[in-house]
Amino acid sequence: MTSTAESNRIEFSRQLAIDAARLAAATHCTNVAILDVRGLSPITDFLVIASGTSPRQMRSVAEEVMEMAQQRGDRALSTNGLDGGSWICADFIDMVLHIFSPEARLYYDLDNLWGDARRVEWQEQTTATN
Repeated sequence: MTSTAESNRIEFSRQLAIDAARLAAATHCTNVAILDVRGLSPITDFLVIASGTSPRQMRSVAEEVMEMAQQRGDRALSTNGLDGGSWICADFIDMVLHIFSPEARLYYDLDNLWGDARRVEWQEQTTATN
């Protein structure tokens, strides 16, 4: 049984991942996915993976996610790739954000590497009106 503090930590991280995915999608990232790697990774609970359109756009998305997290009282423990390139990683401990160029995403293939992970539904549900 998990404690209330542990449940709150997991829910905070899950919501940060969902909001990061939504922000990435809203700022023109494609193929956005959240993987729940609890029980599979000793390092983190959630991975947010997205494909960017350019190094500049990827950096902008990463910075916006870091700003959003900071407003919630969280911050990235470390970041890599902000100076350009094909992969940006921001480690929030319980959630790790990966933004790839399309080519780097295919090369590193984190989606298949973590193929046993559960996918988290992050898109807002819309209701169809007729």
